[in-house]
Amino acid sequence: MEQTAENVMAKMVNGVKVDEFFGTIEAVKTAPVIATFRFRAENRWEDGGHNRTTIKNFYGTQQDHERPKAFILDADEPPILLGRDKGPNPVEYLLTALASCVTTSIVYHAAARGIVIRSMESRLEGDIDLQGFLGIRDDVPRGFKEIRMFVNIDADASPEELEDIVKLGPTYSPVYDTVTRPVPVKVQLAK
Repeated sequence: MEQTAENVMAKMVNGVKVDEFFGTIEAVKTAPVIATFRFRAENRWEDGGHNRTTIKNFYGTQQDHERPKAFILDADEPPILLGRDKGPNPVEYLLTALASCVTTSIVYHAAARGIVIRSMESRLEGDIDLQGFLGIRDDVPRGFKEIRMFVNIDADASPEELEDIVKLGPTYSPVYDTVTRPVPVKVQLAK
């Protein structure tokens, strides 16, 4: 069969190569070991609340992968929290990770269902009481008390279908899953 622009476009939905997405699902069903990934980040404290994280390599599909160029992420605090505002603060990165992962999950799974999304935007907000972080009150959580994500999707879908599409994010997002269930996190001195 001749590969035409129409054939290629028919396999691409929302920028996702749907055939490859289903191919990945089948490959993992056949060999679940290839689904194990280990993502890595290396962080260096710079000054005050300023940290710099480098992300370059990860492990997946039973091998190490090295990106051609590292991602450098600066995190800091705003001046009101004694920082110099050299980057988003860590909880803002958490909101970014959540927004990106939920969005990607929606887009990929909508594509797998053949639902074309023309555009999608979201707004997130989270509430923190600094009394926990500052050690003033032990009964106050140190992290977010609640996070809210508001999503707008432009797609040829009824309001009911849009509600179903939005539910794909929390259902399949690794970051959403991570922040909504207890996950063991070990912090220890490197040996």
